[in-house]
Amino acid sequence: MTVHVTDLDQAAAEAAAAEIGAGAYASALDVRDEDACTSVARSTVERSGSLDLWVNNAGVLQTGYSWQQDSRVRGLMMDVNAVGTMNGTVAALGEMVPAGEGHVLNIISLAGLVTAPGEVNYAASKHAAMAFSIGTQYDLRRAGHKRIRVSCLCPDGIWTPMLHDRLDDPDAAGSFSGKLLQPGEVAEAAANLAFKPKVVSVVPRWRGPILRLFDAFPGAALRGLPLVMADARRRQGAYRRKAERGELPVPGAEK
Repeated sequence: MTVHVTDLDQAAAEAAAAEIGAGAYASALDVRDEDACTSVARSTVERSGSLDLWVNNAGVLQTGYSWQQDSRVRGLMMDVNAVGTMNGTVAALGEMVPAGEGHVLNIISLAGLVTAPGEVNYAASKHAAMAFSIGTQYDLRRAGHKRIRVSCLCPDGIWTPMLHDRLDDPDAAGSFSGKLLQPGEVAEAAANLAFKPKVVSVVPRWRGPILRLFDAFPGAALRGLPLVMADARRRQGAYRRKAERGELPVPGAEK
């Protein structure tokens, strides 16, 4: 594939494209801008001849009590995580529907399946992205577009800059409650999903049934919340100690 890398930071996008090599190229893109997403989709087709796969991966996280986060914070997460996913999906489908084929892969989060305390507004944005993605797949099938797929990848917490400074943040404990994934693990799962589309895929797989059980019985989950959060903080502390020992790699730290 010819890869078109986009990022809010043009230099970061160019650096990623350079790592990929083999004709990869880069553009600046703010996913909150619907027209900009449309332009990127169109320019990709003009340069490459087709748009076979579009990956929505932009995301931001702010933690804290939901009622203490103002409209600016809530709006940022909704605009990037939910509206940005919608903008990208619609832009991609604008090229894929006339072509009769294509695949939109949306990187959601386990927060799209269940709400983590301390990350409520983040989870709300991810729930919205999940509903839009699955619903759009339903509508595509309803409209007869059987060769256009929308997939949702829901990974556990990923050791990226989004979490690098959250090891002492009690509101972020939920992100450390399962398996802390490395970016490469999620990239591999995304690559597999790109060639074998699936409406919803969870990484690691075992986390899906457990979290859906919590979601199905919110009363029981509420009663068990103290134990769940205590275990999450314990795991968060264990990861912090690993980071202090240098056992959690920080990309770029060696440069």
